[in-house]
Amino acid sequence: MLTKERTAELVNKFGGSEKNSGKTEVQVAIITERINYLSNHFADHKLDFHSKRGLMKLIGRRRRLLKYLNGKSPERYKAVIKELGLRK
Repeated sequence: MLTKERTAELVNKFGGSEKNSGKTEVQVAIITERINYLSNHFADHKLDFHSKRGLMKLIGRRRRLLKYLNGKSPERYKAVIKELGLRK
């Protein structure tokens, strides 16, 4: 589960300050953390179809945010992808 402490760490790391939680990089990092948790959850609970729908919604939201970030600033996009270990 994503705790307040872990969320604060992600905000500090990707947002630059503890109050900058709206930055696109921070949102992508938090969503990625939630996706990773749910992926591990499905190893034990294979028939949890309601949560799988939530996982698909999170993946779509992350994809839209990354597409937006790539359009606005490709260098920030590449930095986030590299830091989070997404794609390539």
